[in-house]
Amino acid sequence: MAPRKKAGADTAAPDQHPAVAEEEALAAAAQQEEDVAEDDIVEDELSDDLPEDDLPDDDEDDDFDDELDRAERAPLAPLQGPTRCGFVALLGAPNAGKSTLTNALVGTKVSIVSHKVQTTRSIVRGIALDGAAQVVLVDTPGIFAPKRRLERAMVSSAWTHAADADVIALLVDANRGLDEDIEALLGQLKDIRKPRALILNKIDLIRRDSLLALAAAITERAPFDRVFMVSALTGDGVNDVRRWFAETVPEGPWLYPEDQVSDAPMRMLAAEITREKMFLRLHDELPYRSTVETESWKELRNGSVRIEQTIFVERESQRKIVLGKGGNTIKTISSESRKEISEIIEQPVHLFLFVKVRESWADDPERYREMGLEFPKGG
Repeated sequence: MAPRKKAGADTAAPDQHPAVAEEEALAAAAQQEEDVAEDDIVEDELSDDLPEDDLPDDDEDDDFDDELDRAERAPLAPLQGPTRCGFVALLGAPNAGKSTLTNALVGTKVSIVSHKVQTTRSIVRGIALDGAAQVVLVDTPGIFAPKRRLERAMVSSAWTHAADADVIALLVDANRGLDEDIEALLGQLKDIRKPRALILNKIDLIRRDSLLALAAAITERAPFDRVFMVSALTGDGVNDVRRWFAETVPEGPWLYPEDQVSDAPMRMLAAEITREKMFLRLHDELPYRSTVETESWKELRNGSVRIEQTIFVERESQRKIVLGKGGNTIKTISSESRKEISEIIEQPVHLFLFVKVRESWADDPERYREMGLEFPKGG
């Protein structure tokens, strides 16, 4: 996994070693291909010029509710005292903003974000620091009423990690309010005896009186040690959440090096980044049941990295959607993914994507092991 902060990558002129020349020749030849192959698409070699209209919209221009009257806060002074370390499970319904909050607390991207529900499948652990405290954030899949095997595995994994955590945090989309999913979550939380916090997210989208009424309605149904009101997207209120986590996790030695931001291998994060770009590009065109795996990761002598990934879909019609006309869709996905992976690892990246049909991949136990999920029995 990439460190929290790393010195600049070696970007010197490529060594003329034969192995390097061969790799670069392969990349150059692949770039010149005009037609999309049956099962793959070549790298978009460092092509950064994407039209503005092709980029996903963001919510950074949403106005804050003036009635909240919340001034922007500077970072809190580092927490002093003996070292602390513990696990915090972030629970919530799909699209509550758990991944966005995890990234904000850690200070860098460790979990992918998409408007598509149930984007997070495997358990993602981000590592946040606050002075003497190390907080291991467990970003769990959204909890909902599961129907398929994959969904059952995701929900089961979320509750298992909640039971094992030192602190529980329930994240609620304030704009969505108290619905059936949150009611069900509150009912099950009563049986978990751990310090817990209620975090109302997306508060920039709701009026103060509605926000206070929502907090009161939720805390009437289940007790919480603290209630926070945040906007994970803008960072408002995030420092207070991090500080409470740091004060609440138990005393003990740190479990990870100071510069580590996640326990996930970089190969896995790279695959997740490509899956995020695919969801952002295709929205509802692509069925939820698709996945990405990093097949190879090779450090080249000139300091760059060659990555090969496979996108698995369940039908030929889905493969054509991912490729797009003339391969344009997959080229855009490749370009956006490559740029972000390169920024994270601080090295030039050569990304090659392959699109393959694997029927019923969601019923393959090996795929569940890849995602760190237990394969559920039954259909």
